[in-house]
Amino acid sequence: MKEKIHPKYYSDAEATCSCGNVFTTGSTKKTIRVELCNKCHPFFTGEQKMVDTAGRVERFKRRYNIKG
Repeated sequence: MKEKIHPKYYSDAEATCSCGNVFTTGSTKKTIRVELCNKCHPFFTGEQKMVDTAGRVERFKRRYNIKG
């Protein structure tokens, strides 16, 4: 590899999820903020969870008269 062209790699980078989970991973950034992790992602938890983006879920429910 060429010298001095690669970014610094942090093997102990701290990733923080929006659910509050904090874990260590490798990255070129020292701290990372993520929206979903293995503690809150529906694939890993087995729960049905809709991620709301700017009220789209509410607008869909209003449009089709879905209660819940």
